[in-house]
Amino acid sequence: MDWRRRTALAALFTTSLLGLAGPSLAAETRTVAVTAIVEHPALDATRDGIKAALKDAGFEEGKNLRFIYESAQGNPSTAAQIARKFVGENPDVIVPISTPSAQAVVGATKDIPVVFTAVTDPVAAKLVTNPEKPGGNVTGVTDLSPIGRHLDLVLEITPKVKTIGTIYNPGEANSLVLIDLLEKEAASRGLAVKKAAAPKSADVLQAAQSLVKSVDAIYVPTDNTVVTALEAIVKIGRQNKLPVYAGDTDSVPRGAIAALGFNYFDVGRQTGRIVTRVLNGEKPGAIPVQGIEITELAVNPGAAEAMGVKIPDAVMARAKTVVK
Repeated sequence: MDWRRRTALAALFTTSLLGLAGPSLAAETRTVAVTAIVEHPALDATRDGIKAALKDAGFEEGKNLRFIYESAQGNPSTAAQIARKFVGENPDVIVPISTPSAQAVVGATKDIPVVFTAVTDPVAAKLVTNPEKPGGNVTGVTDLSPIGRHLDLVLEITPKVKTIGTIYNPGEANSLVLIDLLEKEAASRGLAVKKAAAPKSADVLQAAQSLVKSVDAIYVPTDNTVVTALEAIVKIGRQNKLPVYAGDTDSVPRGAIAALGFNYFDVGRQTGRIVTRVLNGEKPGAIPVQGIEITELAVNPGAAEAMGVKIPDAVMARAKTVVK
């Protein structure tokens, strides 16, 4: 047998083996299913950051990654339906963004790896019992707001504030944690807190109106229901010369005066790196829940002026983002 025939037979044999082996020797497509309780800039940026980190790690849509995304449109019942649907599709990893979505997903599976993100307090939400050693099939990233620093910023910009108004959804476990922390941090600074409940986004405008005559400023926590309707609060702030502050920097371009918070695209990238570790074989329960240490200051001088406030030069100088 001459060398040409031997080479041809060898090539045919190799091709046959590859055909029999199928996906195990070819690039394996992995499935990552992502869901959020609602769509708003911070959660959308988190989703996009996850996808970017996966791409950086070599997992790319159309090549070796199937990336599924669904929003619950603010409805906890829909979040539960999405969770059950995802479990039925048996993806490699499920990534719920926000506390309500994480609770729905964790309640739906004990087997499929879950990497939650943008969750305020995973212990209070009953996602894990020990963040350092989560165990089971769950880990993720917590975005507990530095509310004490938020209040310090409020007082630096508007030092005459005595009463802080806040709006929250009492049905969101993360919001209850934030409100409790807000009241404690406010009390330590000699500030009073006036609360207004908004179980649905449609309730936010009326809740904001109820605060006008009894507060000196409004603080919007990272409550998904309330952030979705931020423009309603900004409208009230402008009409009544009442400064509006936010817990996330993505709300500043939308009309809040200022926020000291996380860049949620970076939060998504951090989450995506954990997802990559799971796709590469690590057990989620062996990966500690991660917090976010880096904060950024964003300011909106135009919004401040419309609400009767001038942002001090010292604050402007520290801002990473200045909305024009």
